[in-house]
Amino acid sequence: MRWRFEDGGRAEAGFTGATGDCVCRAIAIVARLPYQEVYDALAEVNVNTPKSKRRRGNSMGKRTASRGIFTNATVFKRYMAHLGFVWTPTMQIGSGCKVHLRSGELPKGRLIVKVSKHLTAVIDGVIHDTHDPSRRGTRCVYGYWRRAYD
Repeated sequence: MRWRFEDGGRAEAGFTGATGDCVCRAIAIVARLPYQEVYDALAEVNVNTPKSKRRRGNSMGKRTASRGIFTNATVFKRYMAHLGFVWTPTMQIGSGCKVHLRSGELPKGRLIVKVSKHLTAVIDGVIHDTHDPSRRGTRCVYGYWRRAYD
């Protein structure tokens, strides 16, 4: 799968340095929204996501989208639905990996793809990200978000 460098408008919004903002970048790229708008919305998602056994990281309860977003939270799923995205799982518990981050295994269109500990934008079979997360086509895809009307 081809890869193209894209920061989703992060630099243009005035952000610098390395960070864990893959969720914000992927949404901004695929939804064609300004990075700052998505960043601010995800900061609200972060604050409103309740504490849990799994959610104990640095981002918990902070108004920031730069240190990670808990994408399994109901609040995040509501935000994605609000933007018009629908989740399509490609893997079930115990099923093994069926879809990889490689050419021909994902549908055409604008997708936000979930892989282990990362979200990336894939547009018509091209990865749009700050690095190539494909692991040479071996990275397993857990599922993807796609707008219902795309």
